[in-house]
Amino acid sequence: MTADRPPTARSLRAQPIIALDVPSLEAALALLGRLGPEADFVKVGLELFTAEGPRVVERLRRDGRRVFLDLKLHDIPNTVKGAALRAAAMDVQLLTVHGYGGAAMVEAAVEGAGAGTGILVVTVLTSFERSALGVALGREVPELGAEVVRLAGVASAARAHGIVCSGQEVAAAVSTYPELRPLVPGIRLAGGASHDQARVVTPEQAAGDGATYLVLGRAVTAAEDPAAALASIRATLQTSG
Repeated sequence: MTADRPPTARSLRAQPIIALDVPSLEAALALLGRLGPEADFVKVGLELFTAEGPRVVERLRRDGRRVFLDLKLHDIPNTVKGAALRAAAMDVQLLTVHGYGGAAMVEAAVEGAGAGTGILVVTVLTSFERSALGVALGREVPELGAEVVRLAGVASAARAHGIVCSGQEVAAAVSTYPELRPLVPGIRLAGGASHDQARVVTPEQAAGDGATYLVLGRAVTAAEDPAAALASIRATLQTSG
């Protein structure tokens, strides 16, 4: 099986990705059973991958689902290149690396991933507010949007597929670097709780501002009827698209 190539056309509607933020393969399969075949693009993050390793990706790909492997790699370039190479061999469509790892690291990831796996550069985590980011970096951050755009420049120079940013900064990133494909986490339905995310938007807002991918977590997976919640969001995106 070969990887589904990342899309290259801006005209494509925003693609929902279901976050499998669960502790085991069995829990992931149970959730997918409730979601049905419409959950054809899924995120495997640190919790699930640490628990199950490559076998969870292998099972999801065997079932015909596209996989976004959200490991947020941040290490020396050679190590990240090797990890990206292994991710590509697992046939994942998207893989994340941290922009704060620097240009050489991002370039190594892109080289290791090859043409079939898109590298997404994480800019500023959606859990951060401006003051907290400044404390973490040890310098003042006057404006989060400018920091996101700066890191998007690192992604663009390295020929990465796209970036990860909040919906509040996606419009600025797209207008400055239209070749990048933004992935937006922290998606919440109107009136929904923000949980541990500081910067959240609705699916319509993110898609309207230029997001290519939307990560849907508790807004769908914690719903009483996850399949209905996903279908509703898909219908909204089709209408707004």
